[in-house]
Amino acid sequence: ETGHDFNVASPKQVGEILFDKLKIPYPGRKMKSGQYSTDESVLTQLATDYPVCADILEHRALMKLRSTYVDALPALINPRTGRVHSSFNQALAATGRLSSQNPNLQNIPIRTPEGRKVREAFIPRDEHHVLLSADYSQIELRLIADISNEEAMLEAFRLNQDIHQATAARVFGVPLEEVTPDQRRAAKTVNFSIIYGAGATNLSNQLGIKRPEAKELIENYFRQYQGLKHYMENTVEFARKHGYVETLLGRRRTLRDIVSRNGMQRSMAERMAINTPIQGTAADMIKVAMVNIWKAMREGKFRSSMILQVHDELVFDVHKDELEALKPIIHEKMATAIPSLKVPILVEMGVGNNWLEAH
Repeated sequence: ETGHDFNVASPKQVGEILFDKLKIPYPGRKMKSGQYSTDESVLTQLATDYPVCADILEHRALMKLRSTYVDALPALINPRTGRVHSSFNQALAATGRLSSQNPNLQNIPIRTPEGRKVREAFIPRDEHHVLLSADYSQIELRLIADISNEEAMLEAFRLNQDIHQATAARVFGVPLEEVTPDQRRAAKTVNFSIIYGAGATNLSNQLGIKRPEAKELIENYFRQYQGLKHYMENTVEFARKHGYVETLLGRRRTLRDIVSRNGMQRSMAERMAINTPIQGTAADMIKVAMVNIWKAMREGKFRSSMILQVHDELVFDVHKDELEALKPIIHEKMATAIPSLKVPILVEMGVGNNWLEAH
């Protein structure tokens, strides 16, 4: 309760209520227009101490879900088929990932409980079918372990260890079983950030720690995973020399800015050089798997269908009579899409009466 009526959708009114009427301290300078900024970063800073800011953030999130999905998707149902039909772009993203549009079904929320409920609306064609979700587990981390030939990381995957727990044990110098939740969280953040070029400043912001601590964490990380460090240096050097990088399957990405005199452009190209062989190989891999699964389903005369790809996940509309026969086919084709890998590939599967249940 603020004691005032205002339009939550108006940033101007929100700013006036919070900072003029309620006298909440404004963290920063006003914008050039003279208005207060009430964007997500500002309200998130204040949400812990001022519940009204948390309420506004929640309201905005719910309104976005409503406008983007709850109201929009039913209007896109094809009257002839009774389904929503998306278009997939094969060669739009430079990394090789598929992208989806009209509507984009690759950005259906998964991170929040409210967002996940949107997935409950995606159901099989009838009572004789279920949805099956098949998902590559930590595929990019597995691929960088393979591509960089980082033996410590490869060993953790071969032993089926929790890779973030194993990383924390190495970086913090503690036994695997003594890793704390905070240490695992820090290791997880480093695992997903460092290989894409995040520095000490970025990492300190993500973890809420001081920059010197983040710098030390990065140094410890590369001491433990020297193969990773060598991969990053060698890949950037290769890109400088040849002007491109490539995926394991040989698909090239040209990087003209790798020798740019503009430091910002050059740094971005260096990050792309490190990222592309990993994300690009993952993209190639799932495309190969999709083709091989489709061929196997056609040869087996299955009535089931592959209906959606969301980067590392495939979703199928499966006839209940075919479920047990189709599961091992999907698993095998996904796990062996690139048969020469040194790292084990883990495919997780779920089945349900809607997409949320199956995921």
